[in-house]
Amino acid sequence: MIPIAPRVFLDEDEIVETFVRASGPGGQNVNKVSTAVQLRFDVRGSKTLPDWVKEKLERLAGRRLTNDGVIVIVAQRYRTQERNREDALARLVELVRQASVVEVTRRPTRPTLGSQKRRLETKARRSGIKAGRQGKPVRDED
Repeated sequence: MIPIAPRVFLDEDEIVETFVRASGPGGQNVNKVSTAVQLRFDVRGSKTLPDWVKEKLERLAGRRLTNDGVIVIVAQRYRTQERNREDALARLVELVRQASVVEVTRRPTRPTLGSQKRRLETKARRSGIKAGRQGKPVRDED
Protein backbone atom coordinates (compact mmCIF):
# COMPACT_ATOMS: atom_id res chain seq x y z
CA MET A 1 0.00 0.00 0.00
CA ILE A 2 1.25 3.45 -0.95
CA PRO A 3 -0.03 6.18 1.41
CA ILE A 4 -1.36 9.25 -0.38
CA ALA A 5 -3.38 11.20 2.19
CA PRO A 6 -5.30 10.35 5.35
CA ARG A 7 -7.57 7.39 4.51
CA VAL A 8 -6.40 7.39 0.85
CA PHE A 9 -4.08 4.59 -0.30
CA LEU A 10 -2.93 3.07 -3.59
CA ASP A 11 -2.60 -0.70 -3.80
CA GLU A 12 0.59 -1.69 -5.62
CA ASP A 13 -1.20 -4.71 -7.10
CA GLU A 14 -3.50 -2.36 -9.06
CA ILE A 15 -0.53 -0.77 -10.89
CA VAL A 16 0.67 -2.50 -14.06
CA GLU A 17 4.11 -1.64 -15.49
CA THR A 18 5.33 -2.56 -18.95
CA PHE A 19 8.72 -1.71 -20.40
CA VAL A 20 9.14 -0.38 -23.92
CA ARG A 21 11.99 1.08 -25.92
CA ALA A 22 12.50 4.75 -25.22
CA SER A 23 13.17 7.49 -27.71
CA GLY A 24 15.81 10.05 -26.83
CA PRO A 25 19.04 9.63 -24.84
CA GLY A 26 20.55 6.22 -24.29
CA GLY A 27 23.64 5.97 -26.44
CA GLN A 28 24.28 2.58 -28.02
CA ASN A 29 21.71 0.89 -25.79
CA VAL A 30 18.76 2.93 -27.08
CA ASN A 31 17.89 0.32 -29.71
CA LYS A 32 18.58 -2.71 -27.54
CA VAL A 33 17.25 -2.06 -24.01
CA SER A 34 13.65 -1.32 -23.02
CA THR A 35 14.15 1.44 -20.49
CA ALA A 36 10.91 3.43 -20.86
CA VAL A 37 8.10 2.56 -18.47
CA GLN A 38 4.44 2.53 -19.36
CA LEU A 39 2.49 2.59 -16.10
CA ARG A 40 -1.23 1.74 -16.15
CA PHE A 41 -3.69 2.30 -13.30
CA ASP A 42 -7.36 1.33 -13.61
CA VAL A 43 -9.19 4.15 -11.83
CA ARG A 44 -12.70 2.73 -12.18
CA GLY A 45 -11.61 -0.76 -11.13
CA SER A 46 -9.66 0.40 -8.08
CA LYS A 47 -10.91 -1.04 -4.82
CA THR A 48 -8.74 1.12 -2.54
CA LEU A 49 -9.67 4.62 -3.70
CA PRO A 50 -12.87 6.30 -2.45
CA ASP A 51 -15.45 7.19 -5.10
CA TRP A 52 -15.01 10.95 -4.71
CA VAL A 53 -11.25 10.62 -5.36
CA LYS A 54 -11.94 8.47 -8.44
CA GLU A 55 -14.26 11.09 -9.91
CA LYS A 56 -11.81 13.92 -9.34
CA LEU A 57 -8.91 11.80 -10.60
CA GLU A 58 -10.70 11.14 -13.88
CA ARG A 59 -11.21 14.89 -14.35
CA LEU A 60 -7.56 15.68 -13.52
CA ALA A 61 -6.05 12.93 -15.68
CA GLY A 62 -7.08 14.62 -18.93
CA ARG A 63 -5.70 12.93 -22.02
CA ARG A 64 -3.77 10.39 -19.93
CA LEU A 65 -7.10 8.67 -19.24
CA THR A 66 -8.36 6.07 -21.74
CA ASN A 67 -12.02 5.46 -22.57
CA ASP A 68 -11.95 2.45 -20.23
CA GLY A 69 -10.93 4.60 -17.24
CA VAL A 70 -7.26 3.58 -17.21
CA ILE A 71 -4.57 6.18 -16.56
CA VAL A 72 -1.48 5.65 -18.72
CA ILE A 73 1.76 7.37 -17.71
CA VAL A 74 4.84 6.99 -19.90
CA ALA A 75 8.21 7.76 -18.28
CA GLN A 76 11.33 7.89 -20.43
CA ARG A 77 13.29 10.82 -19.02
CA TYR A 78 16.13 8.71 -17.67
CA ARG A 79 18.47 6.12 -19.13
CA THR A 80 17.74 3.43 -16.55
CA GLN A 81 14.63 1.38 -16.12
CA GLU A 82 14.64 1.81 -12.34
CA ARG A 83 14.72 5.62 -12.42
CA ASN A 84 11.95 5.67 -15.02
CA ARG A 85 9.86 3.36 -12.80
CA GLU A 86 10.35 5.70 -9.85
CA ASP A 87 9.48 8.71 -12.02
CA ALA A 88 6.27 7.15 -13.34
CA LEU A 89 5.16 6.08 -9.87
CA ALA A 90 5.93 9.51 -8.43
CA ARG A 91 3.85 11.17 -11.15
CA LEU A 92 0.92 8.84 -10.46
CA VAL A 93 1.15 9.43 -6.70
CA GLU A 94 1.23 13.21 -7.25
CA LEU A 95 -1.84 13.01 -9.51
CA VAL A 96 -3.78 11.00 -6.92
CA ARG A 97 -2.59 13.36 -4.18
CA GLN A 98 -4.02 16.33 -6.12
CA ALA A 99 -7.30 14.47 -6.54
CA SER A 100 -7.52 13.68 -2.83
CA VAL A 101 -7.36 17.32 -1.71
CA VAL A 102 -10.73 18.42 -0.35
CA GLU A 103 -11.66 21.91 -1.48
CA VAL A 104 -13.00 24.15 1.26
CA THR A 105 -16.23 25.88 0.28
CA ARG A 106 -16.29 29.61 0.91
CA ARG A 107 -18.85 30.91 3.34
CA PRO A 108 -19.95 34.44 2.46
CA THR A 109 -19.44 36.92 5.30
CA ARG A 110 -20.60 40.46 5.94
CA PRO A 111 -18.25 43.37 6.58
CA THR A 112 -18.06 44.47 10.21
CA LEU A 113 -19.68 47.71 11.35
CA GLY A 114 -16.26 49.21 12.13
CA SER A 115 -14.91 48.43 8.65
CA GLN A 116 -18.02 49.97 7.05
CA LYS A 117 -17.55 53.18 9.10
CA ARG A 118 -13.83 53.36 8.24
CA ARG A 119 -14.63 52.92 4.55
CA LEU A 120 -17.22 55.72 4.59
CA GLU A 121 -14.89 58.06 6.53
CA THR A 122 -12.11 57.43 4.02
CA LYS A 123 -14.50 58.10 1.13
CA ALA A 124 -15.66 61.35 2.73
CA ARG A 125 -12.07 62.47 3.33
CA ARG A 126 -11.08 61.64 -0.25
CA SER A 127 -14.17 63.44 -1.56
CA GLY A 128 -13.16 66.56 0.39
CA ILE A 129 -9.65 66.46 -1.09
CA LYS A 130 -11.01 66.16 -4.63
CA ALA A 131 -13.60 68.88 -4.05
CA GLY A 132 -10.76 71.20 -3.05
CA ARG A 133 -9.20 70.78 -6.49
CA GLN A 134 -12.24 72.23 -8.29
CA GLY A 135 -10.91 75.77 -8.08
CA LYS A 136 -13.93 76.98 -6.17
CA PRO A 137 -13.25 78.94 -3.02
CA VAL A 138 -13.39 76.86 0.13
CA ARG A 139 -15.74 78.27 2.77
CA ASP A 140 -14.26 78.89 6.13
CA GLU A 141 -16.66 77.76 8.82
CA ASP A 142 -15.79 80.02 11.75
